[in-house]
This record gives sequence, C-alpha cells and structure tokens, in this order.
Amino acid sequence: MLNKLVTLFSLQIIDDELDELEELRGDLPLRVNGLNAKIKDIQDQIDEKEKTKAESLIQRKTNESEIERLDENLKKFKAQLYKVRNNKEYDALTKEIDHSESEIERLKTENDEMEINSEILKNEIEELTPGVEQLNSDLDENQVELKKIIKANEIEETRLKEKRAKIVAEIKKPDLNVYTRIRKALKGKAIVTIQRSACSGCHNIVPSQRQIELRQNRRLFTCESCGRILVSAEIAEEAAKSLS
Repeated sequence: MLNKLVTLFSLQIIDDELDELEELRGDLPLRVNGLNAKIKDIQDQIDEKEKTKAESLIQRKTNESEIERLDENLKKFKAQLYKVRNNKEYDALTKEIDHSESEIERLKTENDEMEINSEILKNEIEELTPGVEQLNSDLDENQVELKKIIKANEIEETRLKEKRAKIVAEIKKPDLNVYTRIRKALKGKAIVTIQRSACSGCHNIVPSQRQIELRQNRRLFTCESCGRILVSAEIAEEAAKSLS
C-alpha cells in the first residue's frame, strides 16, 4: 500500500507541474479557439452568400435564354396572325401570344428581383470580409505568442510527460480511474496531504482518529468533506524523493 500511495502522489506532483506549464499559456488557447470559431462562423456566412449569388447568376442566365426563346416564338406567332383563316386559329395564336408575353414579364421580374438580391448579398459580403481579415490577423498574433510559450517549455513538458507515462504504467486501472475522476471534478487536485490537522485541499479538519490511520499508510482514505484522496506527510516526502 505504501508504494501504491507514493506512486499516486508522484503522479499528482507531475500533473501539478504540467498544470503550471499549462497556466503559463494563460487564456491564449481559449482565445485561439474562440477566434477560430468566429472566423469559421463568418466565413460560413460569406460562403453561403457567395453560393446563393452564384446560383442566382446561373438562374438569371437560364431565364435570359428562355426570354430569348419566347421572344422568337412571339415574333412567329404575331407574324402568323396575318395568315389565319378562321377565328379558331386566331384565338389559338392570341392565346400563345398572351402566354408568351406573360411568361416573359414574369421572368424579367424574377431576374430584376434576383439582381437586387445579388447586389444586397454583394454588399453584405463586403461588410463581412474586413471582419474576417481582422480576426485572421488577431489569430496569427495569438498563435505566434502561443507557439513561443510552447516552444520555451517544450523540453520540460516532454520530460514531464515521459515521466508521467512511466508512473501511469505502474498504477492499476481502477486506481487511475478514481484519480482521474477526482482530479477532473476538483480542478486538478486529486491527492492532498494533511496540514495543521486539516485537508490541504478544502481546509476542513480531519478527525484525529483518521489522522492516526492515515499516518499508518495501510489503506487509501478520502476526505469526508471534499472527496480528495488523503495521504500522510511521509508519503509526500517519499514521492518527492522518488522524482528527484
């Protein structure tokens, strides 16, 4: 049990050091992620507007081709009016003429509306574009700063991660799962010592009998107040020695 507790506390020490390196990055990772999200959101809007504009242009060209075809038919129908032989033929031609004129008018109106909408989309894209450019500039600055910090601590972080991997390999999976769960729930501190008769994690007093049992290092105890794993000062000292 002594070795088990020492190994677990050693893992906590390593994780504390890794957390300190992470803190040196400040809010840069969050800012980088936030800027990436904003850029993606605005770029998606621009792409959607560009797509709508392109589809509108294709439709307008299609409509123009249809207008040309209808104009040609209209000329033919009007020319045929002078050659009709009876009212039935006349009515049929006038019906075709009315339909063609109505369809031409509809298509022209549709094209006018799409042209107006395309102009609106163009203006909206022009308004959004500078925002993306500024965000990209901000992103580049933050990424450069973040890379500098990461580079400065790269060797130490690699060393700690390698040491952590070796320690984790010595810990049984159930114990590691408990450690990970507590660490995640309590902001990184899963294992703490007793200081001045209190849990150094939540600062609540640990009963005297429990303190005596803890110093025996025979089993794993958790704080009744915060749920962190409690170890004796001896365990902390042995863990520190093992890592030196």
